[in-house]
Amino acid sequence: MSVRFVPGATVYTKDGKSYTVDEVEDGTVYCNSPGGAQTEFAEDSLLNESEWAAKSDGRRDLFYTRLKQAKPYTLHAGKQDAVTASQLLAKIDRLSLGLLDYAAFITAEKVMIDNGDEQLISGLSIPKCRAVFDEARPEVRLSLVAAMLGINTDALLDAGRLGDNLMLALIEKGLANHGEAFEDFLDRPRR
Repeated sequence: MSVRFVPGATVYTKDGKSYTVDEVEDGTVYCNSPGGAQTEFAEDSLLNESEWAAKSDGRRDLFYTRLKQAKPYTLHAGKQDAVTASQLLAKIDRLSLGLLDYAAFITAEKVMIDNGDEQLISGLSIPKCRAVFDEARPEVRLSLVAAMLGINTDALLDAGRLGDNLMLALIEKGLANHGEAFEDFLDRPRR
């Protein structure tokens, strides 16, 4: 029996598809796909979990560098200035703890999907996503939050000037579009 692959373990193809090992025999790994289909691979064409993690970490680290240059972080719409946007972001952070982390995370998630790196989403680091988010210009960050909430950036800015209650109502309305995803996100470990 192979030391690299044991029955019940998850293995990965080089393109990131995962399978569960059923049996290993004479250099062949017999697997089941998540959908239940049975397939087989040569041992040298698969990676075990630790090998996959080592390979993925390099791609993940490179991803955070590329994330800073991705379209969501380089464009913004509206007439906001940096000072006003910074003040409104501070207010949003005070009214809804974790909302800016969530905005940073789902922005990174969308960029990963657009880049074809869906298999790496489960390994995204919330603090690293937030660091990239915090490095962006305030007006860009405000645009990302507004887009996540489904609100025009200028309308969000105007609502922020009117008071905490209106801002909180807009945040809650925008988060309703995400269902339980935001609540689930708050329960994730911050690694």
